Amino acid sequence: MTEDDRIRPRLVLATTLLPDGDAGEAALKAAIGAGDVASVLIDPAGRQPGPFQDFAERLVPLIQEAGAAAIVAEDTRCAGRVRADGFHDASGSVPALREAVGRLSPRLIVGGSGFTTRHDALEAGECMPDYMFFGKLGADSAAEPLRRNLELAEWWASIVEIPCIVQGGADLATLASAIETRAEFIALSSAVFADLGAAAAQVEAANRMIDRAMEEAAA
Repeated sequence: MTEDDRIRPRLVLATTLLPDGDAGEAALKAAIGAGDVASVLIDPAGRQPGPFQDFAERLVPLIQEAGAAAIVAEDTRCAGRVRADGFHDASGSVPALREAVGRLSPRLIVGGSGFTTRHDALEAGECMPDYMFFGKLGADSAAEPLRRNLELAEWWASIVEIPCIVQGGADLATLASAIETRAEFIALSSAVFADLGAAAAQVEAANRMIDRAMEEAAA
């Protein structure tokens, strides 16, 4: 890939840190209204199936009304019941991902994560998911992205047509390392939602950084 055909990465937000109720919903609404957000991964984050469905049911319309895709993680029944746009399999199991793709695609977007080697990632890619996620929901507490995730995303983006999401770090100052992988999407959670009141400003800042990086690459 040359600089001329470089794709601008888009943000994916993960709800891991969002609390139930009005405060969490307000923060998410502000965040996805503050700049380009492609999709939102709705993370159970330890919730039991009933409370998680209630949580997702309130978020899905909010996400969709903003023009983003609502993707429910881990619970296929919940994804169907709340009319989500997609399902994310975080098991790291090729058979589980294959089963999800076979059962849900193309009605739903289906992606997977938990594949931590090139061999496993390629095997998962043979299932033809809509995207691969290099990272782990809830594992972005460090300021910098995990080096392994960056390396896998950069390698994947250079040779595989299936889009990938790379997990960013908790500090937006490190966003450049995720941008440089040339992954099509960058997932942020702690960097946006650690301070609910700053969620919109963080999304604005992230998009400015992406735009600046693209301008510099094209110069």
